[in-house]
Amino acid sequence: MIRLLAAGAIAFLPFACAVGSKMPTPHEGEALFAANCAACHDYAGTGGALVGGQAAPDLTRIAERNGGVFPRAEVLSQIDGYGRGKVSEEVMPEFGTLLEGDLVPVEVDGVLTPTPRPLAALLAYLESIQVSG
Repeated sequence: MIRLLAAGAIAFLPFACAVGSKMPTPHEGEALFAANCAACHDYAGTGGALVGGQAAPDLTRIAERNGGVFPRAEVLSQIDGYGRGKVSEEVMPEFGTLLEGDLVPVEVDGVLTPTPRPLAALLAYLESIQVSG
C-alpha cells in the first residue's frame, strides 16, 4: 500500500496510480548485486582490494558508518552516478542500465520518489544486509 504524505498527496496521486508496483524485494536486488557489484564488493558485500591498491568499501556497514541510519538518498546517488565527486568513475562505474525500467515508489527522506525498479531492488538488498557491531 502506498502511503501518501499529506502535503504531497495531490502531487503523488497520479504517480501512485500509474505505477501500481510494489517495492522490489531484497531477493530481486541480490541478483543484480551479484551481476554488477560482487566483483569489487564481494558476494557478501564486505568489500575487498581493488587493482591499484584501493579498496571497495564494506557495504554491510553503511548504516553503522552513518550513525545507525541507512542513508537511502546517498546510496541511490552513489549507485546511479549522480553522487559523483568523492569517487572517480574509474573506481565506481556508473550503472546506466539500472536507471531503466518501470518506476516504483521509494520512500527517501519522507518523500515517495519515483525510482527505476532495478535501482530500488539494489537499495532493498543493500538495506537488508546491514549489520552492526
